[in-house]
Amino acid sequence: MSISVIIPTYNAQQYLPELLASLDNQTIEFELIIIDSSSTDETLALVKPYTQNIITITKDEFDHGGTRTKAAKIASGEYLIFLTQDAIAYDKNTLKTLLDPFKDPAIVAVYGRQIPHENTSLFGKHLRYFNYASTSHIRTLADKEKYGIKTTFFSDSFAAYRKSALQEVNWFKNGLIVGEDMHVIAKLFLANHKIAYCAKAKVYHSHSYTLKDEFKRYFDTGVFHTQESWILETFGKAEGEGIKYLKSEFNYLLQHHAYYRIPEFMLRTGLKYIGYTLGKKYQHLPISMIKKLSLHQQWWEKYSQ
Repeated sequence: MSISVIIPTYNAQQYLPELLASLDNQTIEFELIIIDSSSTDETLALVKPYTQNIITITKDEFDHGGTRTKAAKIASGEYLIFLTQDAIAYDKNTLKTLLDPFKDPAIVAVYGRQIPHENTSLFGKHLRYFNYASTSHIRTLADKEKYGIKTTFFSDSFAAYRKSALQEVNWFKNGLIVGEDMHVIAKLFLANHKIAYCAKAKVYHSHSYTLKDEFKRYFDTGVFHTQESWILETFGKAEGEGIKYLKSEFNYLLQHHAYYRIPEFMLRTGLKYIGYTLGKKYQHLPISMIKKLSLHQQWWEKYSQ
């Protein structure tokens, strides 16, 4: 089994010592490819002792899908593992375990479990526990009747693909504001492939999003769902899954006796809804406003012309 690990980086010096050490400790051999968006810190100096496979692009060239495709096409591995710069391997068998589901030749993509860091906020911890359960599963296109849009849930913070399958569906799409993973998974389902969630393969990865971050993230998700409306039309709308999430989050706060966070929960919920709704209607907003509402202002400068 030939394996390539691909990590997009930008000013990643605060994460790389721990990430690279965790990869250096793995029980399998792999090719490490770093694709860096012209970092201005010590990122390149930190990665050079670990790999000579370093691709440098300009900051303006970065694209969630296109950048990953660029690295994937030159990778020598039959299996491509994607990590983000802030995901830390849980143990020495993390990568090996992630690849185990590929023993089934029908499975073309696998994503693993994300464990929150101890200092993550309650909201950030719940997001990880809700999206990354302790039980593994396999999904096919037929599961859309049961899970709706959740069928396409995936995460390139910690995921693996058969390179041949990515090539079959023409790789990751270039020019998406977010959601390159969901987009390619939807295409793989339509090509009658299976994907797997491997709960035994774990990384440490989480965020403590501010209220402003939450709003902007949901705004961009709304933009993505409008621009790629075929995904919702094929798999189902996101609203039902959102209600499940809110109920789960509210109960999580109660279980941790965080009653004082309930007003914040309500405010976050409102901001997410407003952000998502505005994102879905972004075509009716002036570009000057859109740039202020979006988490990816640079994307709009590149693609809104």
